Amino acid sequence: MTGFTRRGALGLMGGAASLPMLGTPALANTKLTVGALRFTSHAASFVAFERGYFTDEGLDVEFRFFEAAQPMAVAIASGDADYAVTAITGGLISLAEKGATKVIGGALSEEKGIDGQMILASNAAYEAGLTSPAQLDGKTFAVTQPGSSFHYMGSKIAGAEGASVSFKPLQKVGAIIGAMKSGQVDAWSIVPHIAKALAGAGAVQTIGQVADYIPDYQVTTVFTSAENAANERAKSEAFLRAFSRGAADFNAALVDKTAGDEAAEDMVKLIHKYVYTDREYEKAAPSIRNGAMRINANAALNMGSVEDQLGWFKSEGLIKDEITTETLVDSSYVDTM
Repeated sequence: MTGFTRRGALGLMGGAASLPMLGTPALANTKLTVGALRFTSHAASFVAFERGYFTDEGLDVEFRFFEAAQPMAVAIASGDADYAVTAITGGLISLAEKGATKVIGGALSEEKGIDGQMILASNAAYEAGLTSPAQLDGKTFAVTQPGSSFHYMGSKIAGAEGASVSFKPLQKVGAIIGAMKSGQVDAWSIVPHIAKALAGAGAVQTIGQVADYIPDYQVTTVFTSAENAANERAKSEAFLRAFSRGAADFNAALVDKTAGDEAAEDMVKLIHKYVYTDREYEKAAPSIRNGAMRINANAALNMGSVEDQLGWFKSEGLIKDEITTETLVDSSYVDTM
């Protein structure tokens, strides 16, 4: 670090996340493209943008939206996006091995006592007896791509149950939803703002919780190009500070619910600008509230979970055995948990 640590700087924020930041004068109007999915789990970036936290840091941010995690990693490596939040995937790890990307923080996490990602069965599979993960043997499990977070979750769940499942890659979340509704695939796991909405509409059935199989799972990470991590420290630290302020606001409003009812309502309205934009607010609001999982304070990273994920990728032959956490993570930015 140069002159201070991010841990120390973010620690000063504590509960005073609303205090104005002085920013970095050298970064005035620095343009950034931030990759995101239209998920409640990406809310920290949306809050940082809408409440001016990026601007406070001298960052002029625009979003580029994706429909799956792996294409986002490719965009970071190619320079089509500067920072992003997504799950650890085989694609992200392979790009890190090539010296193209680095994880610099943590974002969404499974936490005991907070509704997290849910395991779903199609109605057809449920009626045929798939009423819990214990009946997954011989079933199909939807993933976007091989080596995606869906593949990791499905494999860990099936392994815990001693089940043999077939993974069906469908590329996009929207395609998976359609396949679940039509019974073309039997099972899937997804964040609660999607899972609860589908189950509540009777389109699928909830049969379990991911946290019961992967406790303290580091679902998503903050990452950037290796070039930014190594040579754009001021910019990367500024991004993380703004992102962390957004996460603090989100957690207070919708996870810990310490900010009050008005703040919660304001937060849901803010997120609705990006999530479920095709729905009227009254219909979108319950799903957004239902999707409120913990976003790690100060972008802290659960290294134990990262190591477990790397171990799984190796066991599946999806990455090389010599890849380590140092290959993937630039620990000079990271607060651990």
